[in-house]
Formats: sequence, C-alpha cells, structure tokens
Amino acid sequence: MAQNAANVPPPPDSRRPDAARNPRKRQPPNHTYGALDLGTNNCRLLVARPAEDGFVVVDAFSRVVRLGEGLAMSGKISDAAMDRALAALSVCADKLRRRRVSLARSVATEACRRAANGREFVDRVQRETGIALDIISTEEEARLAMLGCHRLLEPGDGPALIFDIGGGSTELVVIDTDGTTPKIKSWWSAPWGVVSLTESEGRDFADPDERVAAYLRMRERARHSFRRFAEQLPATKENIRLMGTSGTVTTLASVHLALPSYDRRAVDGLMVSAEAMRDISQMLSRMSAAERAELPCIGGERADLVVAGCAILEAIMDIWPAKTLGVADRGIREGILRSLMARDGHPT
Repeated sequence: MAQNAANVPPPPDSRRPDAARNPRKRQPPNHTYGALDLGTNNCRLLVARPAEDGFVVVDAFSRVVRLGEGLAMSGKISDAAMDRALAALSVCADKLRRRRVSLARSVATEACRRAANGREFVDRVQRETGIALDIISTEEEARLAMLGCHRLLEPGDGPALIFDIGGGSTELVVIDTDGTTPKIKSWWSAPWGVVSLTESEGRDFADPDERVAAYLRMRERARHSFRRFAEQLPATKENIRLMGTSGTVTTLASVHLALPSYDRRAVDGLMVSAEAMRDISQMLSRMSAAERAELPCIGGERADLVVAGCAILEAIMDIWPAKTLGVADRGIREGILRSLMARDGHPT
C-alpha cells in the first residue's frame, strides 16, 4: 500500500509518443486516492477517484474506536483503545490494498498529539498495518476541515466561521470568501471535544436537574476555552455565516429532521436555524443516556457523548451568533482528497 507516489509507474497517457513530444497534452495522473482520519473518537476512510466536478467516492469506512477514552486521566492511550483502533485500521489497510490506492494520506489528531505514548502507537500502526500516520498540528487539522466543506457555506459576503467538534479538541476557522479561494483570517483550537469534555464532567446523572447543571458547566468550560479567540473576532456580527462539520452537528440535524435512520443526502448541506439547534441541544441535555439512546440517529454509540457536543456547539453560537447553522457531513478526509488531487493538477 503506497503512502506516496514514489514508486508508482507513470500513467499510460504520459508514455504515449504525442504526450512525450508535447508536455502540454499530458493529463494529470489518474491515481486512486485515499484519505484516512484517525480521531479521538472515530476512524474514517475515503477512497476516491478524480471527476470533472471534484471526485467520486469508490469506498468508505467509519468506525467508533474511542482512541482517547481515559486519556484525560492517564495521559496515555490505553491498550484496549489501541486494540480497537488497530482493528479498524486493519480494515482500512485492506481497503486501500484492494482498491489499489496509489496515493494516500493518513492523519492522526488530538489523541495522538496529547498522549505520552502517541508516537509509540503510530509506530505500532505502521508495523502492524503498513499505514503511516501523520500526527498533524491543530492548524493543519483546521485547514483540512475548512478545505473539505467550505463549498457548502450559504451564499453571502460576510465573514464565515467553520468549526469541527472532534473527540479531543474543537477547531474553529474564520474565513474570507471574497476571492475564488477562501482565505483563513484566524483560527483556534480548544482542548475540548466530545470525549474529553464528557470525561471532565461524568457520563450520566440520575436527576434531570443534575443533568442540566452538568450541561451548563460543560457549556461554560467550552465558552471559557474560546475566550481569547472571541476577543479576536470582528466586533460587528452583520451578515455572518456559520457551518459545522462533525458528528455532533450531523446528529442534531438528523434529530431536527426526525429521520428514522441517518441519511447523509438529507443532512449534508442542510441549513438549520440556530434557535432550533439550541432547542434540540437543551432537550438532549435534560434526557438520560438511556432516553437519548432510543432516538434513532443517536443510539448507544453517541448517547453518552452527544451532550458534550451540544455544550460546545452552544458555546460556539454564543460567540458567533449567526441566525443559521450550515451542516456538513464532510471535513478532514475531503480536505485531504482535494489537496492531493489539486497537487496533481486535477480541478477540485
């Protein structure tokens, strides 16, 4: 499984005599591309080929691995979390081989950045699966998330904030869309994600009033982590736009639509009023984990973590009070694919 194009033979077009005589006729290499994102909570893979309007996905994989479970207390990735992640990464490695991916990038984020044994885990992944994980910076994580979803922003000429609520951190990017390519004006990474914030407060409380009190504490903790970033934001909040890419916003959008099961086509690109998202967040904060698990698009996997995501979302809407929230079921993986394809000359 190649992680770069070093030993990939040239595409057939570049060996044709007319292409050799006239370099201008050469076409971009026709690679199959892979993008893997190992986060604090999820392992996700996309395999795609270039198309006229971007790319076509030919394979995908997503699994909750909870790599960062217990990390806040121990400072290390646990053996059980490593085993869960390695099992998922082995599936990804098999897909990359079977799809004959010739150019891939695999990234790891907050759990591996923060863990004392993060590098040790990355080395083990390469030995056992062949996947070379790149532990990326928070700035690169924010950039990739923005590249992956900015096209879904609602039309407008005001500044836009794109955020990604992860498992161990939350990235926020303010962009200017005046030109053909969006420009990052400022960015921020806060050390709270759905896993880390949940573990800071506890997973469930028997009494509804206790649940609401815990929710308010998490919301305030998240808002405090955005304080310095909020000071850098424009004082005037006219014509501002807001978009989120994460399991939190796609889950809440599904609840808003009352979907019987998750449907990416219904969620990706959806515009929801900020007021509606606040109402759903506060409703979920009062429910027990068992009650949340009964909602079709939350289930047992997200029931204990979604409330922390709601708290982070409300804290973001507190500092960036847009009337509408755009929802994107795309992010880092799509950003990786667009970056790789653009480097090879494909229109993205």
